[in-house]
Amino acid sequence: MALTDREQQLLTLIQASPLSTPEDLARRLGTSRAAVNVHVSSLVRKGALLGRGYILPGAADAPRIVVVGGANMDLKARTLGPCLPATSNPGVTEQTPGGVGRNIAENLGRLGVSVSLIAAVGRDVLGDALLRQTEAAGVEVRGVLRAEGEATGTYTAVLDETGELVVAVAAMGVLERLTPAALRERRGLLRGAAWVVADGNLRPDTLQHLLELCAEAGVPVAFEPVSVPKAGHLRAALDAGLAPSLVTPNVAELGALLSQEVPDTSGDLRASAQALHARGVALVWVRRGPLGSLISSPEGAHELPALPARVRDVTGAGDAMLAAFLAGLVTGLSPTEAARQGHAAAALTVESPFTVVPDLSPAALHARLP
Repeated sequence: MALTDREQQLLTLIQASPLSTPEDLARRLGTSRAAVNVHVSSLVRKGALLGRGYILPGAADAPRIVVVGGANMDLKARTLGPCLPATSNPGVTEQTPGGVGRNIAENLGRLGVSVSLIAAVGRDVLGDALLRQTEAAGVEVRGVLRAEGEATGTYTAVLDETGELVVAVAAMGVLERLTPAALRERRGLLRGAAWVVADGNLRPDTLQHLLELCAEAGVPVAFEPVSVPKAGHLRAALDAGLAPSLVTPNVAELGALLSQEVPDTSGDLRASAQALHARGVALVWVRRGPLGSLISSPEGAHELPALPARVRDVTGAGDAMLAAFLAGLVTGLSPTEAARQGHAAAALTVESPFTVVPDLSPAALHARLP
């Protein structure tokens, strides 16, 4: 069937950028999102698209990872000496793009992995700078929601003179705007992904809906808990039978996932991992800080030592670990070998003053491995 001029214009935009959101297409066409949806329905009826996910006939999606989670600006303050509470401390500060989901996405981009980010930021100066710098690092950002009337999230961290975190404040209310409905509008980004990463900053209902969408699309999900309180966001999904393929907690977060305290011993960690396997989680990767990590599947577990590193700043180390782990999996490494690659990324990150190492690359990871 013949296409109208407007349908042809829309199809041309989709062919040039199949990961575009309805909002992005509407803006470029100078029309409304509702009008775009009407034209998409017509294109589907006429066979020019295979579905509302903007799947083109005969198109081969490049392998990619989609990250869904927090994106914010980080303000890091580091004391020049031991941190004294309840008083002013001499120090230095810096502002850089951050957010767990965004950091994971940037690490993936720097490792050469095709990656898309779904997040929410404000329509403000910080949001503009955040997206500009993230896209420059190789991350597809068209799935990021620009929220009217909301401020872009911020994360303020105080580090002591050794680079260890003393306290942090996360002001990330804008992520509440990433609702299940907003996620459905971006579901086309999920189709054909090698992995989807969900961070614990997501609303529990959005996280559960993401797991539902990925189950329908046959896409594995990695869940990064982020913190002990936010690890609990996954429990309702587990109770509903919606288990991610991979979870990456530290020991305290592992306990939060199971609603019990878990001692940091090999036997207790293995037993706790098996409890998550029984609920449908295929891989459990427990981070143990200087003690290394434990990677577990239903077939067994392996313990890996942490790589020696001179700590300068611990911020972002866990994000780099997960990104390098997934980058290894999508290139065919076993989970154990991918975890070793994750440890290399963590070592490089803690030795750097940057949240994401600017010159991170596969070659840098291989050079850092023993």
